[in-house]
Amino acid sequence: MPFEERSIMSHREEFCRLATAPGANVRELCRRFGICPTSGYKWIERWRAEGREGLSDRSRRPLTSPGRSSAAIEERVLAVRRAHPSWGGRKIRRVLQRAGLAEAPSASTATAILRRHGLLDGPRAGEARDYRRFESAAANDLWQMDFKGHVATAAGRLHPLTVLDDRSRYSLVLAACGDEREATVRARLTEAFRRYGLPWRMLADNGSPWGSAGGEPTRFAVWLMDLDVALIHGRPYHPQTQGKEERFHRTLKGEVLDGRTFRSLEEAETAFAAWREVYNSRRPHEALGLDVPASCYEASRRAMPETILPPDYEPQAAVRTVGSGGQISFKNRRVRCPQAFVGKRVALRATDKDGVFDLCYRRHVLTQVDLRQNITQPVHHVPEHPSTLTPV
Repeated sequence: MPFEERSIMSHREEFCRLATAPGANVRELCRRFGICPTSGYKWIERWRAEGREGLSDRSRRPLTSPGRSSAAIEERVLAVRRAHPSWGGRKIRRVLQRAGLAEAPSASTATAILRRHGLLDGPRAGEARDYRRFESAAANDLWQMDFKGHVATAAGRLHPLTVLDDRSRYSLVLAACGDEREATVRARLTEAFRRYGLPWRMLADNGSPWGSAGGEPTRFAVWLMDLDVALIHGRPYHPQTQGKEERFHRTLKGEVLDGRTFRSLEEAETAFAAWREVYNSRRPHEALGLDVPASCYEASRRAMPETILPPDYEPQAAVRTVGSGGQISFKNRRVRCPQAFVGKRVALRATDKDGVFDLCYRRHVLTQVDLRQNITQPVHHVPEHPSTLTPV
């Protein structure tokens, strides 16, 4: 019978004594003891060399590990991890490659080093996605913007305002704001527009200051229209529409906000500026093939105008100025306009349907006016521009 666990040493010792006796048939003894000849001869060799001590089990770990990374390589991996505690093996490998390390470890090796030092938790494989991601075809086709909730500081609430380029994931705005008011957002966006130029579209949720409860354009949206920038909104209760912003917020939380309380907005602004440089220029981004966002972004060729000119409509359009009550007169009818356009010049353009007109501001269609039924029907229209959405 095979060696029993409770008397393994005594069985091995008995087998070896019998097998080393003069004239012993080793293979027959192996059959009787239920062990293979290879193991039998191994125990005999150890018995002869070391006696009973040689019959104990030994670790199968090799004396040397020629495939294991050197201590110097491990230290380089750990140094990057210490500087950026949320980065994994793939990012660390790319950073070491960019630093000129000739024998940079593979992503799996870097991950193994982190695990061996107790620096990596969670599953060993990425989570499956149940949705498809989309991205714009070129930089500045679409910017995503949002507030990352509020964060407590020693001086009050901090409202991080973030704006990302959809294509390159470049962080255009990371601002430490004291509120979420329209004036605050406009001031921060103006700085970004002057530095990076104008996008074609901006994507935001339906909350204030960019959205309204009734879905009508806000004063903020009108300001963007004056700059020839379309404002579009994500589907209510569907944060996946702004998935890149959501992911950016998780990264910001993990690498900057967690476990830290800022003493002031100024201190937060300084920390945000330092981390934004890391995010844009040093942190490899997996959605970009481990390139950095700065390598994929270029400034817009559409400069922000210093003076906003009044709209210039075609001669055949019926142009009206929206009154204080949010109405205009057209063909002896009162047509209601969104309140945000009070004082603005709008135009009504005929459609291919008799009695139906598009109510427009600049190149943006606001509503459709149906004189046949005396109704104003909201429309969801985004002006044409060079951008397309590409599935990835």
